[in-house]
Amino acid sequence: MDRLQAMEVFVAVVDSGGFASAARKLDLSAPVVTRAVAELEERLGLRLLTRTTRAVRVTEAGARYAEDCRRILADISDSEAATSGSRSQLKGLLSVTAPVLFGNLHVTPIVTDYLRRYPDVDAQCVFVDRVVNLVDEGLDVAVRIGELPDSSLRAARVGQVRRMLVASPDYLAAHGCPQRPDDLGGHLLIQPTQVAPYPEWRFSEGDKPLVQRIRPRLRTTTNDATRSFALAGLGIARLISYQVADALRSGALLPLLEEFELPPVPVHVVHHEGRHATQKVRAFVDLAVDTLRANPALR
Repeated sequence: MDRLQAMEVFVAVVDSGGFASAARKLDLSAPVVTRAVAELEERLGLRLLTRTTRAVRVTEAGARYAEDCRRILADISDSEAATSGSRSQLKGLLSVTAPVLFGNLHVTPIVTDYLRRYPDVDAQCVFVDRVVNLVDEGLDVAVRIGELPDSSLRAARVGQVRRMLVASPDYLAAHGCPQRPDDLGGHLLIQPTQVAPYPEWRFSEGDKPLVQRIRPRLRTTTNDATRSFALAGLGIARLISYQVADALRSGALLPLLEEFELPPVPVHVVHHEGRHATQKVRAFVDLAVDTLRANPALR
């Protein structure tokens, strides 16, 4: 087995978490896979994997080498595709992460379009309400809501969103409309605890920050549930504008205290910089940026 084939085998072992699963994926025998990794380790003079009776784990040196292998193999694939002039040859695994509700509403259609364009690419969608480290978790592309820290990632701004209070017309008819943040103490409030765990909502009056302590009547673990409860008329919720864009357009929810909102926050598509951005990643980023910039929920 030549060195490039051995790299492909090693990456498959890392990605699949075992020799047997890598062998099945590559249609090779398990001894061939084991021997290929052993030859790599001998050539490099490094332990790339630790083996136990229950699991195969990549070492720190092995994780760095796996990233280098992915880049080298992707560069070769890109070069072959560019030489043949065919983007249809894009293949491999594309991994994308986004916040849960944003992923469901706005990233899923982009991934669907992308997979239809490139039938040889597989996709993994990681929709979680936390900031995922692309390098540490081996992902390709992320949609980030909020200001970005300095990093080696490349970012394309695609829009902005507002943090806003909303309630249904039925709730407001029964309980009245708050005029200032300190009026919220007399209202029923809905709080997504996993996303916003602290019992306070922040506002702004001109250049002056305002912090309003709250006592929610209803706590939920997701923004999606928070929106559903607000639509049912159970109270006032604080959500991000893209999460309620359809409900605002239809009048099912109404905005509150808009003059006290914090400044809008940006939305970016981020990915690995430079040579780490393979052709399949660049194709997805181009599609995602164009689609999201045209999305009225992000304007």
